[in-house]
Amino acid sequence: MLNLERLRTLDALARHGSVSGAAEGLHVTTSAVSQQLAKLEREVGQQLVAKRGRGVRLTDAGILLADHAARILSQVELAQSDIEAQRGQVVGEVRVAGFPTAARGLFPATVSALRRDHPDLSVRTRELEPEPGIHHVVRGDVDVAVVLDWSNKRLPVPEGLTRVKLLDDVADVALPVGHPLAGRGELDLAELAEDEWVSWPEGETCHDWLVFTLRSAGVEPRIAHTAYEHHTQLVLVRAGLGVCLTPRLGRDPLPDGVALVPLRHRLHRHIHAAWRQDADRRPSVRAAVDALRAAGTAAATTGVVSPA
Repeated sequence: MLNLERLRTLDALARHGSVSGAAEGLHVTTSAVSQQLAKLEREVGQQLVAKRGRGVRLTDAGILLADHAARILSQVELAQSDIEAQRGQVVGEVRVAGFPTAARGLFPATVSALRRDHPDLSVRTRELEPEPGIHHVVRGDVDVAVVLDWSNKRLPVPEGLTRVKLLDDVADVALPVGHPLAGRGELDLAELAEDEWVSWPEGETCHDWLVFTLRSAGVEPRIAHTAYEHHTQLVLVRAGLGVCLTPRLGRDPLPDGVALVPLRHRLHRHIHAAWRQDADRRPSVRAAVDALRAAGTAAATTGVVSPA
């Protein structure tokens, strides 16, 4: 009989594409991965992995068995979901990921509520940008991911995932207080055509969105500085090095010397929780989603963001 943990190791190798990636995803050593694969090869009597340069690749037999392993593990997760649902208890572990401002704006309230209401549930959180978060949910490395898309640029979600909207977030323009437009009640992006911009790094979802948004407004972006964190971007704005678009969730405290001006035509980002359909009946997943929704509603009561 095929060993489930060895199939899990093969599945991780197929998903991550390397022994080191599989080890990281499974939270084990690379030698443990190699040992499990060697045992699985002896078990099936065929070579499953072959060397490729400094790495490895799956053989035809390995690809075939990895496909079966993915289906078997999905069925096991479904069985676990059914058992949890029948028992009706929120226990075990739930892994939640989210992009930085969601982690800052939603996770403290979410985890605190889960600890209070479900003391037998272990909650693990991590920061992941939306697209990696979706991939980790699909691979089974994360149970729930908090992701986003913009009102003018949607994030594709693969089949097999369920998602629910948590809240809508609004982006404002951040300018140095000495900027000629800093005292305006609202403005259009076209009025910033001559300004330099502070952006997320190239290749990031929000960088691509910013470039798309500015060009849609007839503005060719002049991106002078990049930073992953909103607060770093705002400090660069305070120094007079450019302007930026900054969402409201998780934004406080605002640095002195920065003025915020709403856009005449509001730009919203829609924040969702996403999880695998085959985990939909797990009480732990449902509890995590409910806690995230409550945190989103609480954020909306401040008037900073909009409710789902």
